Formats: sequence, structure tokens, C-alpha cells
Amino acid sequence: MQLHFLGTGAGMPSKERNTSALMVKLLEENGEMWLFDCGEATQHQILHTSLKPRKVTKIFITHLHGDHIFGLPGFLSSRSFQGGDEPLTIYGPAGLQQWVEQTFALSKTHLTYPLQFVEVHEGVIYEDDKFTVRASELRHVVPCFGYRIEQKDLPGELLMDKVQAYGVPKGPLLGQLKKGQDIALDNGTIIQAKDVVAPPKKGFTLAILGDTKYCEQAISLAEQADVVVHEATFDGSTTDLAASYGHSTNVEAAMVASKAGAKYLLLNHLSARFLPHDLPIFLAQAQAIFPQTFLTSDQAVFYWSNNNLLF
Repeated sequence: MQLHFLGTGAGMPSKERNTSALMVKLLEENGEMWLFDCGEATQHQILHTSLKPRKVTKIFITHLHGDHIFGLPGFLSSRSFQGGDEPLTIYGPAGLQQWVEQTFALSKTHLTYPLQFVEVHEGVIYEDDKFTVRASELRHVVPCFGYRIEQKDLPGELLMDKVQAYGVPKGPLLGQLKKGQDIALDNGTIIQAKDVVAPPKKGFTLAILGDTKYCEQAISLAEQADVVVHEATFDGSTTDLAASYGHSTNVEAAMVASKAGAKYLLLNHLSARFLPHDLPIFLAQAQAIFPQTFLTSDQAVFYWSNNNLLF
């Protein structure tokens, strides 16, 4: 898994930060890319990367504020122009489908691929054999959702020393054992998969929280998550102001990660009031509560590998 931050600012774009957009690359896991929010000029940000819009199969929108959706019509249109023909599904709050369809109708925009909408609700909104995505409404000034992406356990590795000791020949039988199927050798020996396959490996859990004030729902979505992406529009000196606007501070984001028992915290959605020289103190305030806190920036890429976050 890779997390490619395309926009990490709040409200309006600034010289340092574009509006919200996060690409989750799952090419090794399922051959797909999932986009979370699509602020203005997201497609411009993509031009500076090797990301391919046609590889995006799902878009998850947290809420309907402009800094999270104004880039959506342009991105969807460009996906057509760039040869995208695979179906795309957009998950988001009520009203999102109407907004996109009216925009396309008025601008006479036609897509070359099927577009499906799923209105988000509490609970599981997507599941296949590799992933489960859960949603929960947070506490913002408009309906806003956070998403919890859980990778299902991965098959354990084939223990080749034990396989060789049993005399299993190379070929289809190894594949059957890897899938957890017992096999019989030509000499009549029965080999049980559990004896030659390591225990399943736990998949990762990623929590992406939309705009929100400090709340229990955020803690629940982030429970025992490997990586939590949390907004930090304000700093610890403006807690009351943050709450009045339905936002969180860096300190509150760290409290969420700490109470949830998360492993890593990534702060994004930073206000333009925080200039580069302010960020060391901003980060230190959060790390005092949750040491494994890191700041995001536009075009920053984080890699999940061997149960560690690399960047």
C-alpha cells in the first residue's frame, strides 16, 4: 500500500498546499487505486506524478464542501479523455450524485465508462475477498464520513523446508497447499496444509477521517489502526475555535490516535495560517501526546511495508 497525498490544505488552496485529495495505491494488493476526496485541481496535482487516472476504480468522498469535491467533474472528464473505459464507483453522502449529474448535464459532458454512485451510510459500504470498507458519520457542520479500510488476512507462507521433507514435487500440488488444501502424494501420503503453511498474516488497517471536531466516532474508526489520517486544521491554542467550525486541532488528532491504540498518525488538512516555520512546533505539540505522528505535505508518499510506515 502507498499513500500519495495530492492535497493537504484546508478550505482554499495556498502556495504550499492544494485542497484535499489522497490517492491510496493498492496495485500490489488488488491492482487498483482508490481516491479519497477530490478537491479543486486534483487532476493538476496528478500531472506531477506517475499516477494513472484510469487505474482509479473507486472514489470515496467524505463530505460535500467544495474543498473536497470541486475537482471531481474535471477528474472524471479527464479520465475519459485519457482512455479510461473501466467502471468507476463513487461513494459519498446524499446529494453527491445529484451534484455530479447536474454538472455533467449542464456542461454537456459525456463519459466513456460506466459511473456508479453509492450513497454512504453507517457500517460496511464495500467488501470483497481482500478488503472491507466501513463508514461512520463524524461531527462536522455538514454530514461528513470517515472511512476504515481493513485488508483481510493474507495466506501464510509455504514452509518449503517442510514441503521438501515430505517430498512434494514442484507443480500444482504446491499451489493447492498454499491455498490451504490438503493433498495426496503418489505414494499415498496425505499432507495437511496446516502442517506446511505458516499461520495467516494480518492485513493492514487504514483509517481516513474527514473533517470533524474531536469525537468518539473518530476513535472508533481508528481503533487499533495501523495508519490514521486525521485532519489538523487548528493547533492546540485554538481548541474552542476549532470545535465551533467543526474541526480538530493537532493535539486532538493525537488524542484520537492515542486513545484508539493506533500505530501511526498522519496529520493533514492544515490551515494556510500555518507557515513553514510554524510546522516544527505544530508537529511537536502532537508528538508530545502521540510520538508516532507525522505531517503530510503535497506530493508526499508514505509506504506501508512489513508492518512499518516508510517515507
